[in-house]
Amino acid sequence: TLSERRPRGGSGNMEGESPEEYKAFAALHGAALSASGVPPLYWERLRHKLENEVGGPTPEDSVDGEEEEDELAETFYKKAQPFSTNASCFVCVLTRGVFIFLIDHAWTYRVEHAHQQLLHVPGLLHRMANLMGIDFHGEVADEGAIEQVLQEMWKYNQTYQLSQGTAEEKVPVWYIMDEFGSRIQHSDEPTFATAPLFYIPQQIAYTVLWPLRDLETGEEVTRDYAYGETDRLIRKCMLLPWAPADVLDVNYSTPEPSEDHYQAILNKNNEKLPVAINPPVYDKNKIFKVYTDLPQILNNLKHPRFEFTEDEGEADILYNFSHFKDYRKLSEERPHVMLNQFPCENLLTVKDCLASISRRVGGTEGPKWLPRTFNLHTELPQFISYFQQRERRGEDNHWICKPWNLARSLDTHITNNLNIIIRHRESSPKVVSKYIESPVLFHREDVGMVKFDIRYVVLLRSVKPLKLYAYDVFWLRFSNRAFSLDDLDDYEKHFTVMNYASGVTLKQVHYDEFIPLFEKQYPEYSWKTVQAEIFKAFAELFQAASAKPAPFGICDYPSSRAVYAIDLMLKWDTTRDGKRTMQPQVLEVNFNPDCDRACKYHPTFFNDVFSTLFLDETNNCHVTYVV
Repeated sequence: TLSERRPRGGSGNMEGESPEEYKAFAALHGAALSASGVPPLYWERLRHKLENEVGGPTPEDSVDGEEEEDELAETFYKKAQPFSTNASCFVCVLTRGVFIFLIDHAWTYRVEHAHQQLLHVPGLLHRMANLMGIDFHGEVADEGAIEQVLQEMWKYNQTYQLSQGTAEEKVPVWYIMDEFGSRIQHSDEPTFATAPLFYIPQQIAYTVLWPLRDLETGEEVTRDYAYGETDRLIRKCMLLPWAPADVLDVNYSTPEPSEDHYQAILNKNNEKLPVAINPPVYDKNKIFKVYTDLPQILNNLKHPRFEFTEDEGEADILYNFSHFKDYRKLSEERPHVMLNQFPCENLLTVKDCLASISRRVGGTEGPKWLPRTFNLHTELPQFISYFQQRERRGEDNHWICKPWNLARSLDTHITNNLNIIIRHRESSPKVVSKYIESPVLFHREDVGMVKFDIRYVVLLRSVKPLKLYAYDVFWLRFSNRAFSLDDLDDYEKHFTVMNYASGVTLKQVHYDEFIPLFEKQYPEYSWKTVQAEIFKAFAELFQAASAKPAPFGICDYPSSRAVYAIDLMLKWDTTRDGKRTMQPQVLEVNFNPDCDRACKYHPTFFNDVFSTLFLDETNNCHVTYVV
């Protein structure tokens, strides 16, 4: 949305104001200000500005010759070349002492809405084009100008993320500061720092600008575009959008991280590993008491060997939606109680960990069944080197950025622009994976050849010995538009998750309808053979995940069981002898997946799951032994 500059009041007199007002402000915003590094000595002045003034100086202030009323701050602007951008720019120079500024945001948006906002919000495209130095003077939004802004805006973008709300509300927000903020240039030795601040009383975000040292009149107002990063190579990589450079000399090999890496993950998750226990033994006719907070189980588990209890203390089975943490206490006090989770299973279900443990199969390049993946937090130079090597060789360079721990394609972006990938690293922890440029497609009569993915539900009975089953029914999701390697922001062309998006078509094909249709479209490829390759990939994945003891692998806890959903696609590959093959590509592994469709179309689903996992009875259950 467009943000208008609000009129500034006078400096105001802070003397005599209630100290309770400051205490209330600090209680609301102190944690955020401390995390951003804003010195407490500025907080009272900041509170006063937010409540009474709002806004920083603009180029027009000095052009019009208007005097800045704030006795603490004043700047003027002189024309200068920007830090490696296409736009002409102004450098901000001090004319009097300054304490703290508030900078308005000219445009606040989420990436998936950017194109439509530039197209439809009156004046937005003009303002952004002018701010970025893009030549656009038309009355009607021009797709060429929009595309230029969408590419160039990553040199101006800043980001923040809401800490509360739904998963959708926690998706990172991007913003572009107003003309004043956007003209502050980079320096490795900056005079100022900036940070976003969400002002709760007004429900509006601003950028706070404060000095880092004592300043003299005439000094330039600068900030560090890689503020807080001290590693020289990482700084070079982070600054590539403004200062292009080669990092081809960096070895792009990505070996599995050290054991310290996994130990740090365990500590961060506050997970306490169990003590060693003997596998529990139960009477063969025992009726198990189940404690669960999952309505799908409460409504669909009808097996006579299981009954529900509302008393967690008397339960034989704990089947909960939220992650369990204190396995040590459970193993010491109630070792006979079974549960639907394994210690350290995040090594499968969190995307950066999934990529790390998979290197146990395929080496530094990873296995054939996982797209080449880099952790942008720890492997940024390696990724950039790999990207530039591929670019030099003329190879396809489309990539997909994904958050470590979100599902449903939230905050997921496809691009072949290196600058965009580098900047996405600043919003939330992400991996970047090679986008599948040659997917196996499915012909929809109403649309054409579209992308599709497949979801398998797998049941992990134990780690040692490794016992893994796949549910015999799998689920399919389809794109709504014919696939082509363009229009990368077209969700219905490049994504398949339609059941959470409003106003879009959800195409459903049952698995037993899909198989003959698939084999008709690809008569040289039987589904039995394709599925055998899929199950082979599953086996290798879980063997890798359980190859090392916790916390370096999934913990061998005899009372644990688990249900996961594995999402995958098929891509075209070629063998050494030139034969075309369908290669499974694992996309993600989901903890406690949504089983609504499974229950709706297969009423015995949870009976089969519980019988397999907790009774070790698979006869008449719709499961296949994988490994």
